Amino acid sequence: MLVLIRGAGDLATGIALRLWRAGLQVAMTDTEKPTAIRRTVCFSQAIVHGETVVEDVKAMRADDAAQVHSLLQEGVIPVLADPEGECIPVLQPDAVVDAILAKKNLGTNITNAPTVVGVGPGFTAGVDCHAVVETMRGHTLGRVIWEGSAIPNTGIPGLIGGFAGERVLRAPADGVFHQLLEIGAQVQVGDIAATVNGVPMVCTLSGVLRGILPDGTPVHQGMKAGDIDPRCKVEHCYTASDKALSVGGGVLEAILRHSGILKEENTWRKTK
Repeated sequence: MLVLIRGAGDLATGIALRLWRAGLQVAMTDTEKPTAIRRTVCFSQAIVHGETVVEDVKAMRADDAAQVHSLLQEGVIPVLADPEGECIPVLQPDAVVDAILAKKNLGTNITNAPTVVGVGPGFTAGVDCHAVVETMRGHTLGRVIWEGSAIPNTGIPGLIGGFAGERVLRAPADGVFHQLLEIGAQVQVGDIAATVNGVPMVCTLSGVLRGILPDGTPVHQGMKAGDIDPRCKVEHCYTASDKALSVGGGVLEAILRHSGILKEENTWRKTK
């Protein structure tokens, strides 16, 4: 079974890891110049560097749809620079997963594949996809929705280590991003992680710099540009998050169930 994941950021990468380890073939797409924050755990970096490794799983850039199958035969995840999903009719995947996380549908259609899964808000099960997987942290994180939509975006980051909005660093001005600190750096409140046209991007929290935009990225004021983890565990910078893996489990369930690989009613239910 071939699954095409639209998006290759940190959450999409967690999904890819779940599916890949479950034995499914996975291909991914992203923009030519990805703006991922948690770059150390994003398969989108294969587009930038030609290849990347996350948790011992290797991804490589595919120049076109024809190269996807040869890379899959080599045991790596192909990543295409194809934000419009033009490769979908060529590859004819068994499932399409929209994990762009744009908070709205950017063109995924329920007819794209036999199974289409929308990740997060912006999708309605039964309308533009077969199933939606919840991305909001909390009791319903990772659950599969077969009718309706995910919880609407609140604009407030989920709690990690007791902190929410303070975790996110935003570009202080319009211009070109100049990175000063590396992912994994220990930071204190007031440290300067980057500048934009000379305006400092100041750390609002003490912890570990879990993500930051690469040097030279064009940004606009208020754009998400960094992420601080108050739990101070550097190893978290190099592994998929609990949220990404939880959502990945929901996507796996949706694909297996809708494709018929998983029965709608499990054996234990029938015997009760």
